[in-house]
Amino acid sequence: MSVLAPLIEVTLRGLLGRRRTLLLVLLAGLPVLIALLIRISGGRPDADRVLDNLVVRTVMPLVALIVGTAAIGSEIEDGTAVYLMVKPIPRWRIALAKGLVAAGLTAALIVPAVVLTGFLLGDRTDPMTAIVGFAAACLVGGSAYAVAFMALSVFTSRALLLGLAYILIWEGVLSGLLEGTKFLSIRQATLGVAAALGVDVPGDPLVPAVSVAVLAVVLVGGFLLASWKLARFEIRGGD
Repeated sequence: MSVLAPLIEVTLRGLLGRRRTLLLVLLAGLPVLIALLIRISGGRPDADRVLDNLVVRTVMPLVALIVGTAAIGSEIEDGTAVYLMVKPIPRWRIALAKGLVAAGLTAALIVPAVVLTGFLLGDRTDPMTAIVGFAAACLVGGSAYAVAFMALSVFTSRALLLGLAYILIWEGVLSGLLEGTKFLSIRQATLGVAAALGVDVPGDPLVPAVSVAVLAVVLVGGFLLASWKLARFEIRGGD
């Protein structure tokens, strides 16, 4: 833990730049703003629908994409990762610190947005079911997204583009057309967890055991892949 603490601190300082922080806060606050507008305009409150369509399907993966790819990918791109790699720190500890920060920051942005949105739109018999269900699901699902995108950024400089393609094309289009793609979708696994907690999720969500297995594989697999790739990171000296 004594080694992880400085790594986490350095990663947080690198991630929380003024522009990126403003973008993340605005993005995470979008569902709350829409819920507030619905409340003020007297529109029909529907927490389940807003949290599903806006948070789980759009805001959460985008926030995780921005945070996850920047956690270490930005350091690799600008060359500052070299200063970290030359230190006598096991590479798996670096991957763990980056993953913890990416997952924690994503959760810190998304979970409060879920709670506030749910309370603003919670005009129904049992609003706490949607709030608790989606908050717990987004905590795990957002962490899985963040770790996956963090691992992807270690392998390629185009992680942001590839992650966006995964969110928009694989999960946004193919998962609705091809039944088998649900098992390779973090979004579907997140919705499966929410459904297991009593949330009314449209369609046919994954069963709880499969949802938990998918998210666990992504979390553990992302960490292991990032550790493996970092262990093979070569530092070239000057000629």
